[in-house]
Amino acid sequence: MAYPRKVLIFGCGNMAGAMLAGWLKAGVDPARFVVVDRSLETAPDGVELHRSLPEISDHDAVLLGVKPQHLDALKGELQPVAGPGVVVFSLLAGITLDGLLGAFPNASAHVRVMPNLAVRIGKSPVILAENGLEDAERDAAFSFFDHLGSALWLDNEAHFNLLTALAGSGPGFVYRFIDALAGAATELGLDRGSADRLALTMVEGAAQLAGGADVPPAQLADRVASPGGMTREGLNVLDEQAALQNLLRAALQATASKGDELAKNA
Repeated sequence: MAYPRKVLIFGCGNMAGAMLAGWLKAGVDPARFVVVDRSLETAPDGVELHRSLPEISDHDAVLLGVKPQHLDALKGELQPVAGPGVVVFSLLAGITLDGLLGAFPNASAHVRVMPNLAVRIGKSPVILAENGLEDAERDAAFSFFDHLGSALWLDNEAHFNLLTALAGSGPGFVYRFIDALAGAATELGLDRGSADRLALTMVEGAAQLAGGADVPPAQLADRVASPGGMTREGLNVLDEQAALQNLLRAALQATASKGDELAKNA
């Protein structure tokens, strides 16, 4: 039988909703999901939707999709459905495995999960860290989340917030880059509509080429840039004193540090 057999999704907002859509797109049986969400208007065909916790005993997993600051208030309500034989999967940024164990001490295992919204189209990295899974459960959980893109087990939880900053928050930085690139072209005289379309199409194509290339992105950049040419002149601006890398390092550090702060305040 497929594992997990039935998943209770508690809080089906943007991320959990995108994950559900991704699983269904990948062909996972909708009968394997039960959603509990007080504000969601409808659920996909075949998925149970409840406004409050139902009487349920045949689930073997709970996916937490609520905001991390709500965990303390909700853990008492959730403990009856997160007991023996149930694995708690958590999307709660900053909540460590020890924090999950403290909130749900009777669950059979605890797993931190960090995807991004590309799970909806099966194109997201999915970072996983666990405590308590048997080997067979670990393999099955990997396969389940790999439907959403590319799953990765992280054995050192200390790196979880950094990987979250890179793989989970990273799309926000890419979107900002696309917007800034189009905005810069607009300041230089291009109309905004054309700039937006060109920047988006360019990034989409470049990402697809990079994904299928046999060399790293740094070498791809050099292949685009002829010595003494136009592209090289622009790269020189980005590369001077590692300006772009320094900016992104600061963004990743700030993001990861926020995760550390959330963990301390949980």
